[in-house]
Amino acid sequence: MSVLVRRTPARPGTQLAALSPLGQLRAGRRPRRLVQLFAGLALYGFSMAMMVRGNLGLAPWDVFHYGVARHLPLSFGMVVVATSFAVLLLWVPLRQWPGLGTIANSVVIGVVADLGLSVLVVPDGLVPRALLLVGGVLLNGLAGALYIGSQFGPGPRDGLMTGLVRRTGLSVRLVRTTLEVTVLAVGWLLGGGVGLGTVLYALAIGPIVHVLLPRLTVVLPVSDR
Repeated sequence: MSVLVRRTPARPGTQLAALSPLGQLRAGRRPRRLVQLFAGLALYGFSMAMMVRGNLGLAPWDVFHYGVARHLPLSFGMVVVATSFAVLLLWVPLRQWPGLGTIANSVVIGVVADLGLSVLVVPDGLVPRALLLVGGVLLNGLAGALYIGSQFGPGPRDGLMTGLVRRTGLSVRLVRTTLEVTVLAVGWLLGGGVGLGTVLYALAIGPIVHVLLPRLTVVLPVSDR
């Protein structure tokens, strides 16, 4: 007996399905989910470029990426890609397997970030830069909700956090804060951009994703969960 697919958007409170990498591929609504995944990743990369060009401070991981890029013959986006795969190596002792979304995240975001940086410039004046920063933070939240809601697995950095939580028994808040403070500190020491944007991102990104994720999570057929 076939199970009807729910076509309505996810409502507040909708939970992400606990799927293995193979289960993510086998789950229903693949065309919709693939479009949402890659749209979210592309927008995420472009939002990072917006915040870089706003030149008022970056998200903690991007402070790290920017700081590393200052000392290597690599572009910002190339450092994002290299860091993603380096973080994936840390998944091995945690016994985690990447999904399609994890691998796509590792490549697409960095590539699009470099494309965005090639077309955007640092605008003159504080107000245009602030608008670019705020727009980047808002777009980043939307993009994150889109690709997470596609249910193709977490990005490398979020997967590292959840893996550490599972293996250590520590709280999500403690593990996430420790990781982000560490990369922020290292990035700052390397010359990464810390500023108002760093604080804004830290305060705003959680609430934005919290509001948007339930509405953008693709509801899967019950038989595929």
